[in-house]
Amino acid sequence: MPSSPNVPDPATGGPDPAVEHARRLTDTVTRLRRALRSSIRTDYPWESLPMAQVELLQTLAAAPLRVGELAARQRLAPNTVSGLVGKLLDAGFVDRQADPGDRRTARIALTEAGRRQLDDWQHAHERRIATALGTLDPDDRAAVVDALPALEQLARALAQPGTGAEQGSAAG
Repeated sequence: MPSSPNVPDPATGGPDPAVEHARRLTDTVTRLRRALRSSIRTDYPWESLPMAQVELLQTLAAAPLRVGELAARQRLAPNTVSGLVGKLLDAGFVDRQADPGDRRTARIALTEAGRRQLDDWQHAHERRIATALGTLDPDDRAAVVDALPALEQLARALAQPGTGAEQGSAAG
């Protein structure tokens, strides 16, 4: 996997530690996602929902939304979300409801089957991660658990406008 170019640290002239940490975190998160996705499909072959569909189901678990609202929350193009919603409609995981605020539009809502599918997905991932955590030595397991609040804060920071991909693409 190609790494980011080394950006020199203005203070030392050597590699910028923040960039190196970001590169390591990016590589680790990518490997974790790939390993989890692969192991879930091996251990739980029925689990085949694409991640983009799972993320829509997770968003809809809180409340029904219009396609445009879903697109904005997922930072995807509305036509991409429309295609994903179409697949979820076909599977019976979501349905269209009249929007009480605007009868010309529809809200997409999770069905009971969609909620069950999302719950099954969540439980399968929790079991798989719990099993993997159980293989770590106690100090490593504690380090992972201790890092969770900071990782959650990082996720919130990346979700804010003006952070993350927008800044990185402006430089590249």
